[in-house]
Amino acid sequence: MKLQAFFPYQLAQLAEAVSRSVASVYADRFGLSRDEWRILAALAEQGEMQGSDLVPHTSLDKMQVSRALGRMETAGLIRREPSPEDARARIVKPTAQARRLYRKIVPMVEARETFLLEALSTAERDALMRALDKVRERALQDLTDA
Repeated sequence: MKLQAFFPYQLAQLAEAVSRSVASVYADRFGLSRDEWRILAALAEQGEMQGSDLVPHTSLDKMQVSRALGRMETAGLIRREPSPEDARARIVKPTAQARRLYRKIVPMVEARETFLLEALSTAERDALMRALDKVRERALQDLTDA
Protein backbone atom coordinates (compact mmCIF):
# COMPACT_ATOMS: atom_id res chain seq x y z
CA MET A 1 0.00 0.00 0.00
CA LYS A 2 1.14 3.52 -0.78
CA LEU A 3 0.11 5.94 1.94
CA GLN A 4 -0.09 8.89 -0.45
CA ALA A 5 -2.68 7.03 -2.57
CA PHE A 6 -4.69 5.65 0.39
CA PHE A 7 -8.15 7.27 0.37
CA PRO A 8 -8.41 7.90 4.15
CA TYR A 9 -4.98 9.56 4.10
CA GLN A 10 -5.88 11.74 1.11
CA LEU A 11 -9.12 12.75 2.79
CA ALA A 12 -7.31 13.61 6.03
CA GLN A 13 -4.77 15.68 4.09
CA LEU A 14 -7.56 17.54 2.29
CA ALA A 15 -9.48 18.15 5.52
CA GLU A 16 -6.35 19.51 7.20
CA ALA A 17 -5.51 21.81 4.27
CA VAL A 18 -9.06 23.17 4.10
CA SER A 19 -9.20 23.57 7.88
CA ARG A 20 -5.93 25.52 7.90
CA SER A 21 -7.11 27.71 5.04
CA VAL A 22 -10.34 28.61 6.84
CA ALA A 23 -8.57 28.91 10.21
CA SER A 24 -6.39 31.65 8.80
CA VAL A 25 -9.53 33.82 8.78
CA TYR A 26 -10.59 33.44 12.41
CA ALA A 27 -7.22 32.64 13.99
CA ASP A 28 -5.16 35.47 12.54
CA ARG A 29 -7.75 38.22 12.80
CA PHE A 30 -9.69 37.20 15.90
CA GLY A 31 -7.38 34.91 17.87
CA LEU A 32 -9.79 31.99 17.92
CA SER A 33 -8.62 28.40 17.78
CA ARG A 34 -10.32 25.87 15.51
CA ASP A 35 -12.02 24.34 18.53
CA GLU A 36 -13.29 27.70 19.74
CA TRP A 37 -14.61 28.54 16.28
CA ARG A 38 -16.50 25.24 16.06
CA ILE A 39 -18.08 25.83 19.46
CA LEU A 40 -18.94 29.43 18.56
CA ALA A 41 -20.58 28.25 15.33
CA ALA A 42 -22.50 25.48 17.11
CA LEU A 43 -23.79 27.93 19.71
CA ALA A 44 -24.75 30.44 17.03
CA GLU A 45 -26.75 27.70 15.32
CA GLN A 46 -28.35 26.25 18.48
CA GLY A 47 -28.54 29.32 20.77
CA GLU A 48 -27.42 27.37 23.81
CA MET A 49 -26.40 23.81 24.45
CA GLN A 50 -25.52 21.48 27.23
CA GLY A 51 -21.73 21.28 27.34
CA SER A 52 -21.68 17.54 26.68
CA ASP A 53 -23.81 18.04 23.53
CA LEU A 54 -21.00 20.09 22.01
CA VAL A 55 -18.85 16.97 21.65
CA PRO A 56 -20.82 15.28 18.83
CA HIS A 57 -22.00 18.59 17.39
CA THR A 58 -18.44 19.87 16.84
CA SER A 59 -16.55 16.61 16.17
CA LEU A 60 -14.27 17.48 19.08
CA ASP A 61 -13.48 15.25 22.01
CA LYS A 62 -14.54 15.96 25.57
CA MET A 63 -11.17 17.40 26.61
CA GLN A 64 -10.95 19.70 23.56
CA VAL A 65 -14.43 21.05 24.32
CA SER A 66 -13.62 21.53 28.00
CA ARG A 67 -10.39 23.43 27.30
CA ALA A 68 -11.97 25.58 24.60
CA LEU A 69 -14.91 26.43 26.86
CA GLY A 70 -12.50 27.48 29.60
CA ARG A 71 -10.67 29.84 27.24
CA MET A 72 -13.95 31.17 25.84
CA GLU A 73 -15.36 31.80 29.31
CA THR A 74 -12.20 33.70 30.30
CA ALA A 75 -12.49 35.76 27.10
CA GLY A 76 -16.12 36.61 27.86
CA LEU A 77 -17.54 34.68 24.90
CA ILE A 78 -19.67 32.19 26.83
CA ARG A 79 -21.47 31.74 30.12
CA ARG A 80 -21.95 28.37 31.78
CA GLU A 81 -25.01 27.92 33.94
CA PRO A 82 -26.40 24.91 35.82
CA SER A 83 -28.92 22.86 33.86
CA PRO A 84 -32.41 22.93 35.34
CA GLU A 85 -32.85 19.24 34.41
CA ASP A 86 -29.49 17.89 35.62
CA ALA A 87 -27.53 19.48 38.45
CA ARG A 88 -24.28 17.95 37.16
CA ALA A 89 -24.68 19.41 33.66
CA ARG A 90 -23.93 22.92 32.53
CA ILE A 91 -25.73 24.92 29.85
CA VAL A 92 -23.39 26.89 27.62
CA LYS A 93 -24.71 30.20 26.33
CA PRO A 94 -22.99 32.61 23.96
CA THR A 95 -22.60 36.18 25.19
CA ALA A 96 -23.54 39.25 23.17
CA GLN A 97 -19.81 39.66 22.48
CA ALA A 98 -19.71 36.13 21.01
CA ARG A 99 -22.73 36.79 18.80
CA ARG A 100 -21.13 40.00 17.47
CA LEU A 101 -17.86 38.18 16.82
CA TYR A 102 -19.68 35.38 14.99
CA ARG A 103 -21.48 37.89 12.75
CA LYS A 104 -18.11 39.46 11.85
CA ILE A 105 -16.45 36.13 11.06
CA VAL A 106 -19.20 34.39 9.06
CA PRO A 107 -18.92 36.50 5.89
CA MET A 108 -15.15 35.97 5.93
CA VAL A 109 -15.27 32.19 6.30
CA GLU A 110 -18.03 32.02 3.69
CA ALA A 111 -15.80 34.00 1.34
CA ARG A 112 -12.96 31.53 2.01
CA GLU A 113 -15.33 28.61 1.32
CA THR A 114 -16.38 30.27 -1.95
CA PHE A 115 -12.73 30.78 -2.90
CA LEU A 116 -11.91 27.12 -2.26
CA LEU A 117 -14.93 25.80 -4.15
CA GLU A 118 -14.37 28.12 -7.12
CA ALA A 119 -11.68 25.64 -8.18
CA LEU A 120 -14.58 23.36 -9.18
CA SER A 121 -17.32 23.77 -11.72
CA THR A 122 -20.91 23.75 -10.45
CA ALA A 123 -21.29 20.17 -11.65
CA GLU A 124 -18.06 19.15 -9.88
CA ARG A 125 -19.19 20.81 -6.64
CA ASP A 126 -22.53 19.01 -6.81
CA ALA A 127 -20.78 15.70 -7.52
CA LEU A 128 -18.35 16.28 -4.66
CA MET A 129 -21.16 16.95 -2.18
CA ARG A 130 -23.05 13.85 -3.32
CA ALA A 131 -19.88 11.75 -3.10
CA LEU A 132 -19.08 13.06 0.38
CA ASP A 133 -22.59 12.22 1.55
CA LYS A 134 -22.31 8.68 0.18
CA VAL A 135 -18.90 8.03 1.73
CA ARG A 136 -20.02 9.53 5.07
CA GLU A 137 -23.11 7.32 5.08
CA ARG A 138 -21.03 4.24 4.31
CA ALA A 139 -18.44 5.13 6.96
CA LEU A 140 -21.17 5.49 9.58
CA GLN A 141 -22.72 2.11 8.80
CA ASP A 142 -22.24 -0.53 11.43
CA LEU A 143 -19.42 -2.81 10.29
CA THR A 144 -21.73 -5.79 10.71
CA ASP A 145 -23.94 -4.33 7.96
CA ALA A 146 -21.06 -4.22 5.49
